[in-house]
This record gives sequence, C-alpha cells and structure tokens, in this order.
Amino acid sequence: MPNSKAAPDFLLIAVTLTLLSIGLIMVYSASAVWASYKFDDAFYFAKRQLLFAGLGIGAMFIVMNIHYWTWRSWSKVLLLACFILLILVLIPGVGRVRGGASSWLGVGAFSIQPSEFMKMGLIIFLAKYLSENQKYVTTIKKGLVPTLSIVFLAFGLIMLQPDLGTGTVLVVTCMMMIFVAGGRIKHFVFIGIMGLIGFAGLIISAPYRIQRITSFMDPWQDPLGSGFQIIQSLYAIGPGGLLGFGLGQSRQKFQYLPEPQTDFIFSIVSEELGFIGAVFVLLLFCLLLWRGIRIAMGAPDLFGSLLAVGIIGMIAIQVMINIAVVTGLMPVTGITLPFLSYGGSSLTLILVSIGVLLNISRFSKL
Repeated sequence: MPNSKAAPDFLLIAVTLTLLSIGLIMVYSASAVWASYKFDDAFYFAKRQLLFAGLGIGAMFIVMNIHYWTWRSWSKVLLLACFILLILVLIPGVGRVRGGASSWLGVGAFSIQPSEFMKMGLIIFLAKYLSENQKYVTTIKKGLVPTLSIVFLAFGLIMLQPDLGTGTVLVVTCMMMIFVAGGRIKHFVFIGIMGLIGFAGLIISAPYRIQRITSFMDPWQDPLGSGFQIIQSLYAIGPGGLLGFGLGQSRQKFQYLPEPQTDFIFSIVSEELGFIGAVFVLLLFCLLLWRGIRIAMGAPDLFGSLLAVGIIGMIAIQVMINIAVVTGLMPVTGITLPFLSYGGSSLTLILVSIGVLLNISRFSKL
C-alpha cells in the first residue's frame, strides 16, 4: 500500500466545483417554469439539487481523505450490495417506475437509482481483479470470461429495468478498463461484433427503441411523437447563436422541451449562454478529463491507475453520449450530463467518484 501523501489536485477540485456551480444555476434556470407549474415552487428542483450537491461535496472531501486501497478491501462487498439493490429494484411494489423504467428505490420524496451505484461498484471490483490477474487479461478462459460474466450480469439486470443508456455506459467503461489493463485488440473486435448483434437484438425486441432510431435519423417524420425531444432540443440550440438569449431567457423551457433540467439541460445552456457558453462547459469537461488522465498515468500502482481510468472514463463516456443525444448525433438514451443535470443519485455518485480520484492524486507521481 502506497504511503507517501501530497496535496490533492487542486485544479481538479476547482474544475469540479465550477461545473457544479454552473449546474446548480442551470438547473434552476431550466426548471423554474416547470416547477412553478407542477409544484407551485420555482425553486423545487433547485433546492433538491442544492441539497444533494451539499451532501455530495461533503462526501467528496471525506472520500478524498480515505486511502484508495480501502476500496480494494471492500470491493466484493460493495459489488454484492450493488447487485442486491439491482435485484430489489425489479421486485414489483419495491422498485419505483419513472419514465417507463423500474430504476428507483426510495421512501417518500427521496429515492436512489441503484444502477448509478453499480457503475462505481463494478469499476472498483474490476480495478482490483484486473490488477491482481493482469497476466491473464490476454487469455479468454481466465481473463475475459470471468470479467465479462460479471459485467454482462450487471448489464442484464439493468436492461430488465430497462435502462439501455446506463447499461451502455457501464459496459463501455468496463471495456475501456480491460483494454488499458492489456486486453488484446482481436478480442475486442470479436466482443464488438457480438455487441453490435446483441444491440441490434435489443433494439428489435422493443418497439420504442426502433422509434428512437428512426426519429434520430429523421425526427421530422414524427415531430409530435418519437422525434419531439430531438426537434425541441435543436430548436433550443440553434437560435442560441454566439452569445445566447441570456441567463434565464430560454424559450424552450416553457413546456416545449420536456423536463429540460435533466437529460437535455445542455440544450438550455446553449440557448441561454450561446455557443461561447456551451464551448466553455465542454472545455471544463476536457480539463477534467486531462487531469484524470494525468492522475491515472502517475498512480503508484496498477490498481490506482485502473481505478482512475474507470472513473474518468465513466464521466467522459456520459458526457459524450449526452452531448451527442442533445445535438441529434445519437438516438435518445436517457443519459444525464455529469454535474449539470438534475438528479440526486447521479450527482452524488459523480462527486464521490471525484473524491476517490482526488485521493489517488495525492499519491500520483505527476
């Protein structure tokens, strides 16, 4: 276990808090109209997001001071707990249904999304397993089969909810970790082909997914149905121009773009802050990615390196998918934008994962 400690990566802290601050402002701006109409309280979503942001920041600074090897010792317990939660959420009467998916557990007004925590649980477990069995990573029987079995078991449980977006992020993140650990290209080609076949099967098995694909290719075929969200998102991004309409001046949030404070919050950022505001947010994410890569490269051991790769990969994949969706480059998947989108489970998990990354940075050689 590495012993030397240094100050955490302050630039990573600064970028994280800046993104979080922008997110809090934009959640209020995007949700005020809808919250006033539905809850008679313009600050309804903003207050809840602020609460989870406060809890998340506190957890981030606590986790930042917990040696990252602690998670190595608890990896199996954490993974088992995540699997139990994924099973519980599928039990009728226990899991809560939102947007057609049984993805939530909760009491009263507060709930959690177990699939979000599975992402982090699986990252920790894989970082431990791959670091201890790196010599088998290039083999199929002792390398790929054990790791992929766990990954696709988690993916299968998430798909039973169903939640293709979160499942995709989980699988791609794990594939990235296996590749960095030394996986062979030819194995990934085979996995990629099988994945495409499976992905096609998932799309064909659910009519709403086929509608999302066709609406992505030409949303104006069904402008009031499957293509509605993409069209309204583009109507927000396009008119924003260079400088935008100004903070709080969005037109699409007036119940044109459904629940703009969640998956499509980047559309409101583009509409109100324009091209410059959108690019600034993307640059912050690029800076976050750069710091994460440096921390991974400078980690004192393979476990720390793979853990950092998994965390920063998870965030980067979510950002890329979300931006691609809101700009019409991908079908709608239901992926939130880290730090900006409304959502307690997602925000808390991201901040905790940043706390783990900050602890690794205290031992990083770069």
